[in-house]
Amino acid sequence: MKYTLFQDTRTGARAYNQDRLAHAATPESLLLVVADGMGGHAHGEIAAQLTVEYVASAFRAEAKPRLPNPELFLFRAIGGAHAVIVQQAQKLGLADSPRTTVVACVVQEGLAWWSFIGDSRLYLIRNSRIVVRTRDHTPVQLLIDAGRIREEAAAHHPERNKLLQCLGGAVAPRLEPTASARLAKGDIVLLCSDGFWGPLTQRQLLVGLIGKEPARAFPELITLAEARAGPLCDNISVLAMHWLEEAAAASATERTLPLDELATEVQDFGATDPDFLRMTDADIERAIDEIRAALRKHYPPR
Repeated sequence: MKYTLFQDTRTGARAYNQDRLAHAATPESLLLVVADGMGGHAHGEIAAQLTVEYVASAFRAEAKPRLPNPELFLFRAIGGAHAVIVQQAQKLGLADSPRTTVVACVVQEGLAWWSFIGDSRLYLIRNSRIVVRTRDHTPVQLLIDAGRIREEAAAHHPERNKLLQCLGGAVAPRLEPTASARLAKGDIVLLCSDGFWGPLTQRQLLVGLIGKEPARAFPELITLAEARAGPLCDNISVLAMHWLEEAAAASATERTLPLDELATEVQDFGATDPDFLRMTDADIERAIDEIRAALRKHYPPR
């Protein structure tokens, strides 16, 4: 696979950074994941760290060198991360579980597959046009979809920080059905937290990318987001892939997202009774053991 990656995360005007991002790759598959720990709940950064470590660990275990089923992988990995957060909160005796958003993407065989919970977003940008943008799990997004407010008004709406879904909450999230799209040469797959997309208009995002390599354009766009947000600037995280292969021919059975629709494809995985709710304590303990070493790097004993 031919691609380049850009990643950056900044604290903004906050006291510390609750965002986490990660990527993992084999010669035939790539994982991208961004999690935004929720500041309104204690230890949001722990929920975000558990999420990216769990999803990355699952990818490393299953991509040999490709994932057999990227759709099912994303469904189980994101759901498993929720179960691990809840279990870890119970073990630590926390009064309230840490919570986080997540957006994750798998790229293999010339296709991008993605799913998300909350308001961390994925964009697919092609020829200076946003052809895919995930729809946030927020009351504001519902207002936009109903035509009651314009997209540009979302950043200033009084309920802009409210989420309808997250990982780590008392109610298990209804996992976003996996969507997919075939990639074309030059495509940019962008995963980001709301600290990046919130202060920017879509026009500013697209204009900032015109005629520039992502490694040059995104630092400038992040700085612009910081400047526009000012003293209220949230944590900002960006993880972007620039696809450098020609588009491969689609197979006869391939089901991908129509690129003239700014939405996600609906596929029923029985989310009312998801597999992750049937994870055993032993399964969760193994997952926590795998990521405990990584957590020590970020939260060393005092």
